[in-house]
Amino acid sequence: MKVKVAATQMTCSWELEDNINKAKNIIKNAANQGANIILLQELFQTPYFCIEYDENIFRLAKEFENHPLLGEMADIAKQLNVVLPISYFEKTNNVYFNSIAIINSDGSILGNYRKSHIPDGAGYLEKYYFNPGDTGFKVWDTNFGKIGVGICWDQWFPEVARIMAIKGADILFYPTAIGDEPRSKYDSSNAWQRVMQGHAAANIVPVVASNRIGFEKVQEQTNGFYGKSFICDHTGEILKEASKDKEEIITAEINLEENHLFRRNWG
Repeated sequence: MKVKVAATQMTCSWELEDNINKAKNIIKNAANQGANIILLQELFQTPYFCIEYDENIFRLAKEFENHPLLGEMADIAKQLNVVLPISYFEKTNNVYFNSIAIINSDGSILGNYRKSHIPDGAGYLEKYYFNPGDTGFKVWDTNFGKIGVGICWDQWFPEVARIMAIKGADILFYPTAIGDEPRSKYDSSNAWQRVMQGHAAANIVPVVASNRIGFEKVQEQTNGFYGKSFICDHTGEILKEASKDKEEIITAEINLEENHLFRRNWG
């Protein structure tokens, strides 16, 4: 089976409907380019609010069941015959998660993954907003192959990729929000790519990563995001790479059967 995957990147503002409409247009444009699985960035409905503390942000969280955006995206997935991993801010009972719902190309919602690794540093204050995920790492059997999905900081941990590969993932996907490191001059963008290229080569599975771009502000604190969304093959070689500052859709075709045979022969 040959599958065409798309990685995307976009700016986000505090006009939340504008973000959602932009994401929908990106999905439609990627589908028009032949993409079967389309990856949007982490928390695309809003700016990356973990830049600073703001208790009002918790009002944006919604439950997985009957989530209005997930319903809308399910309709789009069915209409366009595409698979959509959709990142969102989840509330359940009295806890909050950074979550992603996997929507199959028939519009069915296959389930939910909650981000396991939660960073807590300047500009990335996620432990204020999110509990560590309790779902474990999952693989989803979609109409375009088995996919594993981790969220942002999950991508730095080799165990995550390894577990999803052992569970049968044909392709790994990582929606992301990463950029400047406040209080540091370190540019992590190359390492960010290399660590996922390593996951691809070690497990012989392609990797798709989508990041955000632009500058975003929360409570007078600003952080910039460096894009560089990319798709790499089962050897870790980058097939397509986006810029650091432009809204883009990149696509690449992956032959799942050839990858499977290579993995088997490599042993």
